[in-house]
Amino acid sequence: MSRRISRRRVALGSVALTGILAAGCGGPGDNSSSEPSDTATDAAASGAPTCGDDPVTMNAYFETGFPMPKALTDEFTAQYPNVTWEIREDQFAVITQNAPRVLADDPPDLMRLPQVSELVKDGLLKNLDGYAEAFGWDQWPASQLEQLRLGDGGRPRGEGSLYAMGLNFSMTGVFYNKTLAAQVGMTEPPTSLAEFDDVLASAQQAGVTPIVQFNGGATGGFAFPLQNLMAAYGEPGPINDWIFQQDGATIDTPSNLEAVQHLDEWIKAGYFDPDANAMDYATMMSKFIAGDGLFMFNGDWESGNLDQQLPGEVGFFLFPSAQDGGALATMSAPLTFGIGTDSPNADCAAFFLDWVATNPEARAVAVEVGGSHPMGLPDAPMPEIQEGTVTAETLAAGAQIGEDNGAMDFIANATGAIYAESWTPQLQRLFAGEQSPEALLQTVQSDYESQVGS
Repeated sequence: MSRRISRRRVALGSVALTGILAAGCGGPGDNSSSEPSDTATDAAASGAPTCGDDPVTMNAYFETGFPMPKALTDEFTAQYPNVTWEIREDQFAVITQNAPRVLADDPPDLMRLPQVSELVKDGLLKNLDGYAEAFGWDQWPASQLEQLRLGDGGRPRGEGSLYAMGLNFSMTGVFYNKTLAAQVGMTEPPTSLAEFDDVLASAQQAGVTPIVQFNGGATGGFAFPLQNLMAAYGEPGPINDWIFQQDGATIDTPSNLEAVQHLDEWIKAGYFDPDANAMDYATMMSKFIAGDGLFMFNGDWESGNLDQQLPGEVGFFLFPSAQDGGALATMSAPLTFGIGTDSPNADCAAFFLDWVATNPEARAVAVEVGGSHPMGLPDAPMPEIQEGTVTAETLAAGAQIGEDNGAMDFIANATGAIYAESWTPQLQRLFAGEQSPEALLQTVQSDYESQVGS
């Protein structure tokens, strides 16, 4: 781990939330920086694209609050000084709304992507199959790229051509405040849903807010605990089928109804912060860091931040099964980025994506700043992680999910509009006592069928 990366990590501070070869391939990148890389030399030797030697200005559209992409572009420029970056940032809800227009009118060279099916259907994303062959991405474990493959016309997902790439492989679970856990008698992470419920009740009795979770704005955060409950009650396969738009797939299943009913029980019991429907992601993070809640459903992208903000004070675990000893499953997907069809610097963008997965310093950024496992080959270099950190716990949890084959995409990624127009308002109504679990799933499924059909 370079000292420069460690200093950058310290400077990041608190963060909030929020995925055919072109012409004109350049020569090898400039390796005259203080930390030279063999990536460009290897790429040039294999005939793969590079960023060349001439000055290149890359236009990027990133998600506000995620420090890792900016940290990666900084490290990339340190290694390849001829490449500079002009970066625009927006909240994920804004990117979701803006993506089709931005990719059509002024396509960036690299863009954080929402759901990709409609973007592929409209011809707005570059097909990356040529790059995958040139860089050897097709030799990576197939499961890493499965969620980024789409059939002709944008569906189904999970098969077909590659249209996006991940900067890392993120995963969600439950963060907890160790001091508050001890205060309510929790000595080890719960290993069953019943144990988790017992801890929630104990926290409430002790005057501790059991769960601090955002659910305000255009991206409702109750989708996180809901999908964890779905994984506790059912298998991940049918949920992935629904997200991937497989024919006949439905979210309105008996096990998913049990999950929504359980979430509703938590709401009625008062286990969430009472301001959840008015709380955005940044406020949730501030409250959790301030010790205003025992649990928080969130992703490993916060691991590095929490290690910095509350060193040694935060733990992480995968949400347990409803069955004792049941297999674990959770939302786990690449942090998805793509290249616009008409991107002027597509080769350089693809070279950057390959560098992120193969360069040791880049992989260190993914772990230390992003808190999650980098993409790439299983034997690619990994930085050493200090034992006892939350980052070490999230990386270990990711390995367990791999062993259990329990990775699911995010239910918000089923269509381009399902998150903002269906999940979020329905979950907000559930929290407000204005929607039933049965009607919630029926409404989401009806919206899904309309959106997929259109």
